[in-house]
Amino acid sequence: MGINEIRALKAAKTGTKMTAAEFQKTFTKVKVGGNTMEGKFHSGKYECSKGNVYFRSKWEANYALYLDWLVKNGKIKDWQYEADIFFFEGIKMGTNSYRPDFKIFNLDGSFHYDEIKGYLDAKSKTRLKRMKKYHPNVKVILIERKAYDGIIRSMKGIIKFY
Repeated sequence: MGINEIRALKAAKTGTKMTAAEFQKTFTKVKVGGNTMEGKFHSGKYECSKGNVYFRSKWEANYALYLDWLVKNGKIKDWQYEADIFFFEGIKMGTNSYRPDFKIFNLDGSFHYDEIKGYLDAKSKTRLKRMKKYHPNVKVILIERKAYDGIIRSMKGIIKFY
C-alpha cells in the first residue's frame, strides 16, 4: 500500500474523513507482496448479537456470527470487536500499534484475541511479531484462510453467513 492508501485507511478507522463507500471504492485494488488483488473487502455494517456493527470485512462479519453461535451454545462467555489497542513502546516509525479483531472471553474467565487474515502482508507479520515481543503474555490466535474456510464449511446450514 502506498502512503495515500495508508492515510485513507487511518481516516476510515477514525471515521473522520472517509465514508464506508469511499473506503470500499479506494480499496477495490490492493497490492500485496507485489501482487495486485482485486475485489472488495465488503466493509460495512452487519447485523449480529451486538447490533448493527461496522466490520472491516465480510470475513469479520461472518466470524462474529460464528462467535454469536459459540456464545449461544455455551462454548465461550462473550466477545468484543476491536476492543483493545496495544502500543509498541519505543517504535518511532512503521507499525507502532496493533488492534486485534476480536477479544474472546472464555468460560473460565480468561480471554484471548482472534485475528482474521486471508493473507499475511508485511505489515500484519510485523504487528504479530511485535505483539509477541512487546506483549508476550497476550494470547493472539491467527485465523487464516484454511481455518476460516473450515468454520464456514462446518457451520453451513447451521448459521446463515453473509
